[in-house]
Amino acid sequence: MRNLVLGAVLVGLVVLAALLSFFWTPFDPVKVDATHRLLDVGAAHWFGTDKFGRDLLSQIMVGARTTLYVGVVAVGIAAVIGTPLGILAGMSPRWLGEFVMRVNDLVLAFPALLLAIMFGAVFGADTLTAMVAIGIATIPSFARIARSGTLQVMSTEFVLAARAGGRTRLTIAVRHVLPNISGLLIVQASVSFAIAVLAEAALSFLGFGTRPPTPSWGRMLQESQELLTVHPRLALVPGIAIAVAVLGFNLLGDGLRDRLDPRLAARV
Repeated sequence: MRNLVLGAVLVGLVVLAALLSFFWTPFDPVKVDATHRLLDVGAAHWFGTDKFGRDLLSQIMVGARTTLYVGVVAVGIAAVIGTPLGILAGMSPRWLGEFVMRVNDLVLAFPALLLAIMFGAVFGADTLTAMVAIGIATIPSFARIARSGTLQVMSTEFVLAARAGGRTRLTIAVRHVLPNISGLLIVQASVSFAIAVLAEAALSFLGFGTRPPTPSWGRMLQESQELLTVHPRLALVPGIAIAVAVLGFNLLGDGLRDRLDPRLAARV
């Protein structure tokens, strides 16, 4: 229960910052102002300014929006494609299920970062390319979870009764399988969201993610490198933001798993 509450609070902070940035930020997050370069933390600039005179708090707020946008789209792509594939593999004849999972393993062999770099080289490096690449790389995780859950549900008495009653595979998948594996998918989505946050930050750090001038936590880290020894806060601020988001989604996933898994819920 503690993991669920703490995770929800941390994720809530990130979501609140992102939503608030649509209506208000302390300063224009992309405005370059040479007269306000590298200002320390103060009443006007709570987190200080960077080497271009941009307010760090404003960048963090808009960067949260970018991070959540990438995570939602990437996880959405993975869930929409990976879940049906996993259910198909779990409900199909053994040979077809094994074939689907071997193709799934082939995709799993390509890390998200490598896939995003390849996509960036072919289609151009930007936020959309990063989202699609991260989403494709996450499909195998959802497919594995969905197949494992489907195999368990298919052996239950109510599914056997539905099959004996002449229900089609599609009906069984929609009415029986999907509702019973939804808990597993929700937990997987939370964990995958944390991975997507890290992947987006890494890609932006390497120059294959969000393009300037759109604020990005990863690019804020990259821009801080040359001043790291004299102004460590330039890296500390986005680093903490990334850590809060990743920790929040991981704790949320752990908490949801504890609540949604009957075997673990009984121990809480």
